[in-house]
Amino acid sequence: MIAAAGPGEIGTGLTLTAIRPSPAPQVAAAPSPSRLPGDPPGPFGHNGGMSRRVPAAGCHCGLPASYQDCCARFHRGESSAATAELLMRSRFSAFAVGDEAYLLRTWHPAGRPPRVDLDKKLRWVRLEVLETADGNVFHTEGTVRFRAHYLDRGRPGQLDEHSRFVRLDGRWVYAGAV
Repeated sequence: MIAAAGPGEIGTGLTLTAIRPSPAPQVAAAPSPSRLPGDPPGPFGHNGGMSRRVPAAGCHCGLPASYQDCCARFHRGESSAATAELLMRSRFSAFAVGDEAYLLRTWHPAGRPPRVDLDKKLRWVRLEVLETADGNVFHTEGTVRFRAHYLDRGRPGQLDEHSRFVRLDGRWVYAGAV
């Protein structure tokens, strides 16, 4: 990951359809009120709330808890992520809300850039965790493979990354791409 924080540098979905009994055809579900035009549906049948606003339901990271009860507590410094996956999810949420200070605080000092300049025209919209290895409360190292979806000036894109996380002074930090 580098300091520019555009596509390919995050470090850190199912299409919902309703199926009616035969002979009725498949019908797309109505978009949720929290969905913006152009947002792809997220893993919970809406855009996951992963835009630069607080989601109506679920956190930016894709978990069902509200942003305030999920990643915001990490961003505010009230708690630390207990696993490498939770840290990665909280970093995705930090990208979604533009919390550059949190991104720097959770970056290993050996690879941390002096600053993060987020691209204001890039909107992180959805996260898929594809695989985790180690990184729980009993480990000192772990990896998370994920796919982060974004809109770049309205055009959809995705970033696939396999990230490495380590414990430093008892807290998980992002150590770089594998």
